[in-house]
Amino acid sequence: MEVGGRVWLDINDRRFLGGGRIALLKQIGKVGSINQAAKNLKMSYKTAWDSIDAMNNLSPAPLVESARGGKHGGGAKLTKAGEKLIELFEQLAKKHDQLMSELAKSGDDFSSLLETAQRITMKTSARNNLAGAIVAIKKDAINTEVELELSGSQRLAAVITNESAEQMSLKMGDQVYALIKSSWVILASEKPAKISARNVIEGEIANITNGAVNSEVKLAIKGGATIAAIITNESVKELALKKGDKAWALIKASHIILGA
Repeated sequence: MEVGGRVWLDINDRRFLGGGRIALLKQIGKVGSINQAAKNLKMSYKTAWDSIDAMNNLSPAPLVESARGGKHGGGAKLTKAGEKLIELFEQLAKKHDQLMSELAKSGDDFSSLLETAQRITMKTSARNNLAGAIVAIKKDAINTEVELELSGSQRLAAVITNESAEQMSLKMGDQVYALIKSSWVILASEKPAKISARNVIEGEIANITNGAVNSEVKLAIKGGATIAAIITNESVKELALKKGDKAWALIKASHIILGA
């Protein structure tokens, strides 16, 4: 059994990008001409021009700039937005291929296929999900410490088993996700001088929601992400926490689960 699919992007129920249009953009970037790009792809000039016109109209910024030059137009070039969009689409297509490959490993067993799909799309109870790129990997006899750079240039260290690191095939530059339960986050109203927790992240209290016993405190950190912590109402009072105050999230490296 083979599992397949295609990647395309729509905007306002109109087709924006697909494999054919990406091929057209790449050809324009290569040859610098809409007419020649259309010929290379065995496409009519009108079809090529209509596709470019549709993409430029739907995109927040033009993807192709053309110069006048006769019946079939003059030169054409990709804008920075066009180049970036090709790069992003190809990354998306690569992830899609990886997904299809993972599903195909299920073989001819439909129930196994469903189980694989459910595993890939599973949701977790972890309140915090922070994305980052791997900037350091340190391996010892039992564990591997993986350091991530989050948006806003903040660093986050996680300790996982060597077996987990090998199964995930982690390498420098990979984009991964740090899953952290809110009950594992300790808050401090002042930056601690010495503490055993590997991660000390500064932020500003964005919201406090009080419950009967516990409170959820949301900490806005650099880069636009938030960290949620569940602490007792008594702790909120003792720390005198209030919206807008500076606070620090303390997280043990062993309390971080990594997902790729």
